[in-house]
Amino acid sequence: MAIQAAKDALDAAQAIALAELDASKDFEIDGCSTLNAWVRTQLRMNAGQATALVRNVAALRDLSLVAEAAVTGQISAAHVRVFVYGLAHVGLELMRMHEELFVQVACEHEPGELFEAVKHLKDRTHPDDLDDAWEKGMDKQDFQVNALPDGWHVTGFLNTVTGAKLKKVLDSVSAPHDAEDTRSGSERRVQGLDDLLSSILGSGELPSDKGLKPHVSVFADAETVAAAAEHVRQQTEEPYLRPDPMPPTEPATLAGHGAIGPNLLMYFMCTSEVTAFLMKTDGGQRQAQVLNAGTAKYQPNLKQRRSVIARQGGVCATPGCNHTHLEIHHVIWWSLGGRTDVDQLIGLCVRCHHLLHRGRLHIEGNAVDGFTFTTRAGRPIRRRRRTGYRQAA
Repeated sequence: MAIQAAKDALDAAQAIALAELDASKDFEIDGCSTLNAWVRTQLRMNAGQATALVRNVAALRDLSLVAEAAVTGQISAAHVRVFVYGLAHVGLELMRMHEELFVQVACEHEPGELFEAVKHLKDRTHPDDLDDAWEKGMDKQDFQVNALPDGWHVTGFLNTVTGAKLKKVLDSVSAPHDAEDTRSGSERRVQGLDDLLSSILGSGELPSDKGLKPHVSVFADAETVAAAAEHVRQQTEEPYLRPDPMPPTEPATLAGHGAIGPNLLMYFMCTSEVTAFLMKTDGGQRQAQVLNAGTAKYQPNLKQRRSVIARQGGVCATPGCNHTHLEIHHVIWWSLGGRTDVDQLIGLCVRCHHLLHRGRLHIEGNAVDGFTFTTRAGRPIRRRRRTGYRQAA
């Protein structure tokens, strides 16, 4: 405590000395046009450090009680930075009016509590700023879930309302079950979110596409499943022996993510519904064999829809698109004589499907010979990942 108080007092003394330098303008003797420039060159600080120090200088210069408490080591540099925030967002007049009270709070509490007190004054005196902040949040809101080799990376920024809803849900599903629940907060949040998502997918609360409910898809060859089952069996039933290495089989894939290992595949096999498709290779294309409906029926049946999704690995057929919620489209429109045959059906995400019907995306071909994708101007959209379709020529 004594060392920390001495350090805080030294930081304050440095700031006061710099305030005197700023008032005298003696930094110009060293060829610097501003105090910030002098701090960067003479004290060898980077731009961010110099700016923070100069702002502290201004706070100690304008708030005498704050300077006194800082020099005597009663408050830390972190407290001083809160007063800097107050000067910028509340104003000098109001900060001086409440300075004595704020210094008392700073001497008795952590910087976080002081910040809440200063922010409360700001919110009371500048209520319009709250709506401005809300509107700014609406402008920059975004939410992305991107696949990585070891999982998914969640990034984004939520507006005030959406963020509050998400926090409420996460707080509810991640609460400890009882006094015996020793899981960490991160474990409870992730497990709670997983339970919630499983409940939503299982209950069918999401919009379905002509009877096909949204679901997580995993695709694996029969050989891969058999090899993975044996590999995992040896791990679990014969732990004292080293399991045989997995033979070189085509890896299972999680739609929208990529290849997964044998243990995770067996987990999905244990918890999921399994649909088998008879596949054949025809002209380099893997085809799921189901009955075709020709022109007699417009809506593809459930097996046809699942077949198309399986053929595409569970992701949108448009090159470069990784969305996994798909709608089934007739490449040759049924109203123009197209057939409800698997070879002439393609799975598109909602966005790409809309682009197609707005004339901004064009698709030709079939699943046997390959599909080609072009823009409205006729420019080919080339494949940037493995989709099972040939690259647009």
